[in-house]
Amino acid sequence: MARSVLAFLVVAVAAAACLSSAAATGELLPAAGTPLSFGDGYTQLFGDSNLALHGDGKRVHISLDERTGAGFASRGAYLHGFFSARIKLPADHTAGVVVAFYMSNGDVYERTHDELDFEFLGNVRGREWRVQTNVYGNGSTASGREERYGLWFDPTEDFHRYAILWSRHRIIFYIDETPIREVVRTESMGAQFPSKPMSLYATIWDGSSWATSGGRYKVDYKYAPYVAEFADLALRGCAVGPATACAPPPDDAIAMPPGQRSAMEAFRARYLTYGYCYDRLRYPTPLPECSVGAEAAEFLPSGDARATLRRRGRRHRTRGGADSAV
Repeated sequence: MARSVLAFLVVAVAAAACLSSAAATGELLPAAGTPLSFGDGYTQLFGDSNLALHGDGKRVHISLDERTGAGFASRGAYLHGFFSARIKLPADHTAGVVVAFYMSNGDVYERTHDELDFEFLGNVRGREWRVQTNVYGNGSTASGREERYGLWFDPTEDFHRYAILWSRHRIIFYIDETPIREVVRTESMGAQFPSKPMSLYATIWDGSSWATSGGRYKVDYKYAPYVAEFADLALRGCAVGPATACAPPPDDAIAMPPGQRSAMEAFRARYLTYGYCYDRLRYPTPLPECSVGAEAAEFLPSGDARATLRRRGRRHRTRGGADSAV
């Protein structure tokens, strides 16, 4: 990126052992650290002028128009840690628009890549955005582990914090202070649990073929540009490089406190709209890490939550985890 666009973002690059001290006090979301220049911490991936810095360099705007989307990535890769950003999504008619905040090593391991995703799926006017999380390990794209959720707020009105906590034995996704998903490593998952260093990415792009109602609603560029705003980007983990000398925290250092677990269970009971563990069309035998109980009765064979369908009056189904945003 040109020197003229160097500015400051909140980026913490620290040893993953720092996570254990945060957990010891019951705080699973570490605070942001010392500001670094954008040029030192990140690099633009694509989108030329569709990436811009604002607010004295403390916010990044990436936009989608008829020409292109945009994206940026961390300059370094990290093995375990805490990664977060405050994000504000585009408003109005956003069908087909995808905003992603994720970790990946696909540029290094094309066929055996790992990935941890937050994907934000746009919608038609008057309908809210959907949030999707996913986990891939060792190129396990044939076994997608998607979950989708509604939100208790309008993500276009203000910034909200989205975070990923990744250790050797578990992954936790957060929205604001609430954990929304925990993936615990099991022996049966094997290499499908992400275990190789990854970089942090943020992108906006045209997902018309699948993002809204399985591709029924496309991006309408008369509403462009679609602008996603990012602030307070945090990288707090074990940076990989010649001078790396940090150890990940022990698994028990980030065990979820009972209050946090209760909050996660309450969120999932109310806002989980699709779960791969309940998708009997895609997985007649649930994947080995799935623990399915009596709550499975609340989901259709497609993995969609029954309550969501009743509330929205939706009449269609999806296959293979395709989104049903409307």
